[in-house]
Amino acid sequence: MLTDLPFEELQVFEPDVKQPQDFKDFWDKTLAQARETPAGMSLEPTPTPLETLEYYDVTFPGFNGDSIRGWLAGKPGFTQADPQPVIVEYRGYGGGRGLPGEEPFWPSSGFVHFLMDTRGQGGDWGSGGDTPDPYPVSPHALGFFTNGIESRETYYYRRLITDAIRAVDGVLTLPFVDSKRVFCAGASQGGGLAAITSAWHPQVRAGLADVAFLGNLLRGAMLTDTVPYYELARYLRVKPQRIEAVRETLAYFDAVNFARLAATPCYFSVSLQDEYVPPSCTYSIINQWAGDKSVEVYEFAKHQGVGLTHRYKQHAWLQQFLDI
Repeated sequence: MLTDLPFEELQVFEPDVKQPQDFKDFWDKTLAQARETPAGMSLEPTPTPLETLEYYDVTFPGFNGDSIRGWLAGKPGFTQADPQPVIVEYRGYGGGRGLPGEEPFWPSSGFVHFLMDTRGQGGDWGSGGDTPDPYPVSPHALGFFTNGIESRETYYYRRLITDAIRAVDGVLTLPFVDSKRVFCAGASQGGGLAAITSAWHPQVRAGLADVAFLGNLLRGAMLTDTVPYYELARYLRVKPQRIEAVRETLAYFDAVNFARLAATPCYFSVSLQDEYVPPSCTYSIINQWAGDKSVEVYEFAKHQGVGLTHRYKQHAWLQQFLDI
């Protein structure tokens, strides 16, 4: 069944998300601080049983220079080849980079593929994560969504969004990556990070954002009892006096406010029977996206989307950016 507004209303939905006056200044300063540590990626060859792909265990500096892990993959010999297009992919909520080989589509279809680990996450699904989040844990609801939410400076997503943007900085230092053909991708939390990074980083050519979380966050907490929104509802149930302070903090991390600054094309997907991310929250990002956009709507899909059917559509959509 539909989990949100009728489709016609979703297409014109206007999110009630205020943009702080110092939004851009806050992120300029956050990233300038992170970039005091020079961008780069260390690559360690990693053997796997997959004869058609080659994998490297990667470390790069994220927020505050913290070491962030990931998997870099491509066809055998790709690190010695001429500059190639690259897809930087981010994981959904609760997942980590897993084991090499879990995401073979993009490296098997003509792209260098970098799969970023998610700091602190990796214990809910998939095959785990390997990047700690070495910061004090605040009094918060179980999960990551409200960790550090007392302040924009300490909020968990300040660190994770910075990691996502710095991942692009990192791949741009690799000699076998074509700096004019850098793309970001992800679903759910990863879709939100892909949208945010595509909107913010000037060298991202286009984004692929599926069933994107991180848009219109308080609305999501009012519409669904599923993780991660339920974490925010639980927190505000305990601390109702903090609703306005939380609203102010979240505005600095809401993908809606990044979308309003976007100049990059982005290909979105929405599942109208999404049981985790309300479609109006994803449409909040889409409808505010200032760059070119395409939207694939799946009326009967749930949060997992339609799998390889959509991947083939994404691959076809990206072809317009490959012949430069």
